[in-house]
Amino acid sequence: MNSPVLVAVAWPYANGPRHIGHVAGFGVPSDVFARFQRMRGADVLMISGTDEHGTPLLVQADKEGVTVRELADRYNRQIVEDLAGLGLSYDLFTRTTTRNHYAVVQELFRGLYDNGYMLKETTQGAISPSTGRTLPDRYIEGTCPICGADGARGDQCDTCGNQLDPADLIDPVSKINGETPEFVETEHFLLDLPSLAEALGAWLRGREQWRPNVLKFSLNLLDDLRPRAMTRDIDWGVPIPIEGWQDNNAKKLYVWFDAVVGYLSASIEWAHREGRPDAWREWWTNPEAVSYYFMGKDNITFHSQIWPAELLGYQGKGARGGNEHELGALQLPTEVVSSEYLTMSGSKFSSSKGVVIYVKDFLKEFGPDPLRYFIAVAGPENTDTDFTWDEFVRRNNNELANGWGNLVNRTVSMAFKNFGEVPEPGPLEAEDQALLDLASQAFEVVGDALSKNRFKAGITHAMHVVGETNAYIAAQEPWKLAKDPEQRQRLATVLWTALQAVSDCNTLLTPYLPHTAQRVHEALGREGVWSGMPEIQEVADDMDVQPVGAGLPEAGAHYPIITGDYEAAQARWQRIEVQAGTALQKPKPLIAKLDPELAETGPEWAPVVK
Repeated sequence: MNSPVLVAVAWPYANGPRHIGHVAGFGVPSDVFARFQRMRGADVLMISGTDEHGTPLLVQADKEGVTVRELADRYNRQIVEDLAGLGLSYDLFTRTTTRNHYAVVQELFRGLYDNGYMLKETTQGAISPSTGRTLPDRYIEGTCPICGADGARGDQCDTCGNQLDPADLIDPVSKINGETPEFVETEHFLLDLPSLAEALGAWLRGREQWRPNVLKFSLNLLDDLRPRAMTRDIDWGVPIPIEGWQDNNAKKLYVWFDAVVGYLSASIEWAHREGRPDAWREWWTNPEAVSYYFMGKDNITFHSQIWPAELLGYQGKGARGGNEHELGALQLPTEVVSSEYLTMSGSKFSSSKGVVIYVKDFLKEFGPDPLRYFIAVAGPENTDTDFTWDEFVRRNNNELANGWGNLVNRTVSMAFKNFGEVPEPGPLEAEDQALLDLASQAFEVVGDALSKNRFKAGITHAMHVVGETNAYIAAQEPWKLAKDPEQRQRLATVLWTALQAVSDCNTLLTPYLPHTAQRVHEALGREGVWSGMPEIQEVADDMDVQPVGAGLPEAGAHYPIITGDYEAAQARWQRIEVQAGTALQKPKPLIAKLDPELAETGPEWAPVVK
């Protein structure tokens, strides 16, 4: 079997359609990586789903006068359509309101409880005075008591990186309705992070390949580890699988305990739907497997601290000891790949604040690959990045359309016009070989960047090869050669060389621009699926699970998933020799140029505010 690579993608919260700030952090980077790994022969499992528990969904359901399940169903379907439309190649994109997910979450909790890592304590809980509902830590903001920064959340301060409790905040307010929360005593289970600190620290200090911003932030968390509540006073969520608690509908597991377990539960559901119930273990209990977790920077703490701590405690690897449980020795993340924020006019994208460009609107007008390209080449990989229509139009027109699209169109057009097929080359001259060598060497350069999640460096070098191929054509002037019958063989050599470079560039760009890559594949006279695409399927919640605890959703509910047959795709991370004699057709325009006025005005659905 090829090397197993788990691509674990952050679970979008089911509170509405996705905006481009969301997919800049978790969506496009994870798909570029997954597609590259498949092309190089890895056995990839890319999983995620909608995160559907917690207070915000309850609040929104009340506003709309619908049940919370109805709202979750609606938003789940919207998000599935957004992500599939963008071409994100999930092996399974599911949801957290399935019977299987409940059962797996409860198994993880019970294992931690049995090993002594869940402490029952009386804590201070934040309550909304107007509704009586618990306010999640992340939905309370105030002044940080440690560094004094405004806008600190109830779970952590992004300015100084310290873990907080809502009651610690100075002048706390609810982000939901602006109320000052009330704090009351309530009994909950807390994850004993201090007893897992040594094991967690040893693991983190071995993560030298991580992005510096992620590793530094994660190591800083070790300085202030405290027990953290993993249950909540709420009636919407996964029941607590402990006798005396499991039938208490007023208390559920914390949504962030529940959501991160989704990576595991989605893998188990995928195996069930494949008809190979134990196949998930190839990525989870196999020491040779590697796992990459993709997200925005506001989720780092849950993936570099909480989730690894849960996995360690479940296996009994903390200071309290303990035993392995039913699911076995589960592998910790190989890397947490976190992006910074994509902003708009300096403000973080936010649907509630009206700072938003929805994916569905973007796809309808521009298609998926222009957005994928912008995120890859100009996105928030290492620093916050501002999206502007001016920059988007410039990148699309100057680089995608004039650079890549024009290269493909004119190369194939000239070969078609003069030969009707890929020509047979004559002897190569130095400039021909130099271009072919550059394109060949790019597989290593771009591949190294992609394997290290340096997406901007990868696409920048690929586009450098595009630029050099355009320069080669300009220097060789095949349009002049075509006028001289005695230069027929030289014309064939130049066009064959250019076609080979186009083929190489298309392979290099395939993880970034999969939809365009398929069209280039066909323009080169090739047949079949080059770049596999996701599909939406309707499935039933019908797994035969053996739950721990109670309160599972009823069996038989239907919901959409994203999946796909990516193994059938031909794309491989290597040069594919262009074959002389391959029939060509006159190509159609590859990438549409945008009206320059769009840079000044923006579209009607997201106008530039002056």
